Amino acid sequence: MSAAARLRLVSDLQLPDVWRLRDLAAQETAVPTGHAALDAQLPGGGWPLGSLIEILQDQAARHAWQLLLPALAQAAGQQPGPVVLVGAPHEPFCPSLLAQGLAPARLLRVQAAKPQARLWAAEQALRCADVAAVMAWLPQARGPELRRLHIAAQQHARLLFVFRTLQAKNESSPARLRLQVDGVDAMQVRILKRRGPPLDTPLALPAHPPRLAALLEARRSKAAIPQPMPKERSHVLDRTAAVA
Repeated sequence: MSAAARLRLVSDLQLPDVWRLRDLAAQETAVPTGHAALDAQLPGGGWPLGSLIEILQDQAARHAWQLLLPALAQAAGQQPGPVVLVGAPHEPFCPSLLAQGLAPARLLRVQAAKPQARLWAAEQALRCADVAAVMAWLPQARGPELRRLHIAAQQHARLLFVFRTLQAKNESSPARLRLQVDGVDAMQVRILKRRGPPLDTPLALPAHPPRLAALLEARRSKAAIPQPMPKERSHVLDRTAAVA
């Protein structure tokens, strides 16, 4: 028996305690992330629908829109209601969102200073019938509180993204998918938890939308071209011009 045939035979064995990648994909209902390299590493080929997706960062909101915007725009196209932002640390830059397919009118910002108020707002948003997705910044949330949000997202089949700090990396979490997102010129995405085997190496994804990336690259290229030195003027000509 050839090596390929043996691999097929092992793959087809019914092992009750082993998750196979093709089985994981069949179990997931997912929304494509818009990043092919990331989709290839996620069971179901995208963001799991009806599940807590946890994103850990050292700086709140860095790369958040570039990472999530393709899926949010798609979700907004399928649901009449808003994309709810709970406790967003910065004002969204609306012209950029509009250029990438998400109308600013579809955003609903909920500002709440107290952690419990943020948790309540996120849970209520998940239970609203027309909400397309929820993005919540909950740095102080704990496991039982996150579990309530996970159950609410599961019951109502919502896209739910929860942002926390890197200090939460070693804490337990009910999230089906956990990512660490950092980087500057390129977005570095580490898959800390997913259904299936872990991913040891980070993924490098574009940190800017294609049009902006092309503009920045053109500026960098222009800056790298040596500029001609200005010609020295004759002092004699300067004096002649002054007398005239």
